[in-house]
Amino acid sequence: MSVERELAVHETEIKHLQDDMDRMVRDIDAIKNSVADIQRTLSEAKGGWKTMMAVAGLASAVTGVLSFIVYYFTGK
Repeated sequence: MSVERELAVHETEIKHLQDDMDRMVRDIDAIKNSVADIQRTLSEAKGGWKTMMAVAGLASAVTGVLSFIVYYFTGK
C-alpha cells in the first residue's frame, strides 16, 4: 500500500472515530440533563414527604387524645 492510500484510510478512520465521539458527547449531555431532572424532582419530593409525615403525626396525636377522652368519660 502506498503512503497516500494509508493516509486516506487513516483519515477516514479518524473521521469515523470523531463522529462517534461527537455522538457520545451528545448522549452524555442528554444523560446529564436527565440526571439533573431526576435530582430536581427528588429534591422537591423531600419537602412533600416531610409535610406528609408531620400531618400524619399530628393526626395520630389528635386521634390518640380523642380516644383517651372518649375512654376516660365513658369508662369502658
